[in-house]
Amino acid sequence: MRTRLKIVREYKGLSQSELADKSGVSLRAIQAYEQGYKDFSKAQLATALKLADALECDVRDLLDK
Repeated sequence: MRTRLKIVREYKGLSQSELADKSGVSLRAIQAYEQGYKDFSKAQLATALKLADALECDVRDLLDK
């Protein structure tokens, strides 16, 4: 499954581990969002903002449409 989070992360050239380090969001959570086990649209706002900030994008860019 290619989620928007994964697409943006790969476009920015970051591994999941690097994104976890940069954002402060656990590697396990990132993996769950990217694999579709957790719905990113239901993530806590703080988590979504951390990921968007680390990826230098808007939270809306990470939401699957």
